[in-house]
Amino acid sequence: MRYIVIGAGAVGGTIGARLHQGGHDVLLVARGAHYETLRERGLRLITPGSDQVIDIPATDGPVPARDGDVLIVATKSQDTVAALDPWPRHLPVVCAQNGVANERTALRRFERVYGMCVWLPALHTEPGVVAAYGWPRSGLLHVGRYPYGSDELAKQIATDLDRSHLVGVTSTEVMRWKHGKLLTNLTNAVEALCGPDPAARPLLDQARAEGVAVLEAAGIPYSTPREERELRGDRVDMRPIGGEARGGGSSWQSLAKGSGSIEADHLNGEIVLLGRELGLPTPVNEVLQREANRFARERRRPGSMTVEELTALIGARSSYGFR
Repeated sequence: MRYIVIGAGAVGGTIGARLHQGGHDVLLVARGAHYETLRERGLRLITPGSDQVIDIPATDGPVPARDGDVLIVATKSQDTVAALDPWPRHLPVVCAQNGVANERTALRRFERVYGMCVWLPALHTEPGVVAAYGWPRSGLLHVGRYPYGSDELAKQIATDLDRSHLVGVTSTEVMRWKHGKLLTNLTNAVEALCGPDPAARPLLDQARAEGVAVLEAAGIPYSTPREERELRGDRVDMRPIGGEARGGGSSWQSLAKGSGSIEADHLNGEIVLLGRELGLPTPVNEVLQREANRFARERRRPGSMTVEELTALIGARSSYGFR
């Protein structure tokens, strides 16, 4: 089986590198300067316990398919369609992404789609370099068939991950785990906008509370942070690298790289969409979605809005009422 990892950034680069170290056939798909560096020098993977350059095959576009190929999509959610379009439709697709809409998007085009719920703290802001902060294993990954259930391929993928410095778990309810992760990811925009400011705690709580209310009104099950912590146990913790903690999550990294796009439509925007369908107000997540997109569009630095400014914007939207 060959794992083709589309999007070899923080998550995809770590998964691909760990599978390669575990003895599996891996092909990384990247673009631009990141691809050129991977092709010329290999992938530098930095962890709390090691710093090494790994020679992994890389490409900047589709290659002829082989029997047994598996596509692991680790791009940002806004890039899913473009990332998958060039690949043969008979290949199985694993969505190792934040958000809960990618699997449905993939299923329009591919017959076999799998969800992967990713808890994997990593950083990618420099071409050819990925820092993975999980220890002693790099991450916790649930794998299951979409929309529910499991099969032999899901079990094989989870086994391969579990034998490759990761915790791989087969789940028959992977979307429940992904909805739980969605609730956690609602706070990504706050960190991207205001940085790691302790004064933002009430905003984090409000964003999650809105999300919980909407999911419960919609009858959508979700996992809890306690379940995740118990499953991780002492197998995956987050440690500093070189004495430095991770700079920020995926949304923070998008702004730090000045990529011009961000995942807010697929995170906060998912709650806004469900709220509108159900007739429920979601002012906190609406403002977070709007402002995160504006920051990305204007290529503003992460953390350049104060908590007071963001709180005022949310207060103004809340007082304006639900339309």
